Amino acid sequence: MSENETVFNAEIDLPLLHRGKVRDVYAVDDETLLMIASDRISAFDVILPQPVPHKGEVLTQVTAWWLKQLEDRVPHHLISVDPEVIIARHPGLAPSRDKWAGRAMLVRRTQPVLVECVVRGYITGSAWKEYQSSGTLANERLPAGLQESERLDPPIFSPATKAAVGEHDENITFGQTIEVLGEELAVRLRELSLEIYEYGRGVAETRGIILADTKFEFGFDAKGELLLIDEVLTPDSSRFWPKESYGVGRGQPSLDKQPVRDWLDALQGWDKSPPAPDLPTGVVQAASDRYKDVFQRLTHTALADFEPPQFGDGT
Repeated sequence: MSENETVFNAEIDLPLLHRGKVRDVYAVDDETLLMIASDRISAFDVILPQPVPHKGEVLTQVTAWWLKQLEDRVPHHLISVDPEVIIARHPGLAPSRDKWAGRAMLVRRTQPVLVECVVRGYITGSAWKEYQSSGTLANERLPAGLQESERLDPPIFSPATKAAVGEHDENITFGQTIEVLGEELAVRLRELSLEIYEYGRGVAETRGIILADTKFEFGFDAKGELLLIDEVLTPDSSRFWPKESYGVGRGQPSLDKQPVRDWLDALQGWDKSPPAPDLPTGVVQAASDRYKDVFQRLTHTALADFEPPQFGDGT
């Protein structure tokens, strides 16, 4: 892709099943989907007017990078992100290659679990705001005396309901999660989420990155197997902080889209409902630079030089 080329809406000749805040999901056949990460950016659950260059590529490739490392730990839905492999399996996608190459995941179809599995390893963002006002997180009591950005040991599993586009996710207690999903599945999701987070936090730390919090999604395939789905440990689904500048008792500079949120937070006159205001060019460029920077920090490879990992089914 050229340096300035962006994709706001992916438009390819397949049935469009879902257009989310970032991803356009197309039906390839009865067993597989093509999930295309656009360059759309959302904040406060509102899609902003300007796309961020290279954002979709970063989300797709960093997810594949993590899943390659996690494939012996947790089953997942990803078949391939390699355009050559995808076209070899589905030749009909060749004519539209320039619209999805580098930003598409060929995945198994699943029935998503309708709870987002959030793990918080540091107290920040909405969790910090709630703690300041009530000493709780999702109405569950936390230890007294915590400071902003303080590390939480052990990390906290903090699930949320999945919201439709334009609506807000809502934190729920683990008890409410059991009511929605049943105890066996709720416990399994908590165990998997904490295990993946701990692994990711350890890897990120060796790259000079603090993984403050993240969210995972899961789904059941046609055989009833629980799979890790969607994006994993990306700058959109996670809050990344540079380790070198970390300090307790204040907010942290960010390697994810938090600067966009911060600019919008400081904006006067917007009530965080659609339509969203235009982002200044400088904010868009800063966001793009941060996405590419966190990719290179994690993978030790520039985005333009990254070779997509191969998976067992990508043959």
